[in-house]
Amino acid sequence: MLRKSNRPIRNRNGAIEKETQLQSVFWIKIAKIGYILLSVSLCILGVIKIKMPQFPEKKFCFLCGLVITAFGCIRLIGFCSKDLFRLAFQYDLEFGILLMILGILTCTHAGNANNTVWVLLGLLILADALFKIRIILEAKEFGIEQWKVLLIIAVAVSGLGSTLVFCFGKEPEILLGATLIAEGILSLAIALALVKIIRYQIKE
Repeated sequence: MLRKSNRPIRNRNGAIEKETQLQSVFWIKIAKIGYILLSVSLCILGVIKIKMPQFPEKKFCFLCGLVITAFGCIRLIGFCSKDLFRLAFQYDLEFGILLMILGILTCTHAGNANNTVWVLLGLLILADALFKIRIILEAKEFGIEQWKVLLIIAVAVSGLGSTLVFCFGKEPEILLGATLIAEGILSLAIALALVKIIRYQIKE
């Protein structure tokens, strides 16, 4: 969606230059809001897994699959939204597709989800955290002040993700829950710190 600016640009002599086209920020807002809501949803699922181990496994798998699938869709929207810094969503074409596949797989196998599904989830979380570390280091060059905090969270998430991949059989409820919470916190922090919405964004 493109709209024309109501504010004409003038040069140094005061002459009006040709009308400028601005890019709508609608999809950027959708991506950011969706990213935030789904990050919180991951944290809630993690708390449920830790605090309510008696919660039906089939329902938990189905809810987890829905959130993962929705997250994949939001990441694809974010990739196409062309936000200001082009940082948070730059690798989300690939991860969006992978998350959608894993989410659908989790939903359709909710009744008999085995360790393989959670190991795959851990592998994706690990890969996501590693790519986010790269994004955070790039954010440092943009002058993002929170990059150190983001880096610490991303390293912690990568550690949990790798533990989920290699040690899932040991207290899986706590491990899976902690990994989901950590991934939710990281995604929330990335969305708040790196996805900037400005009122007038010029079409490239």
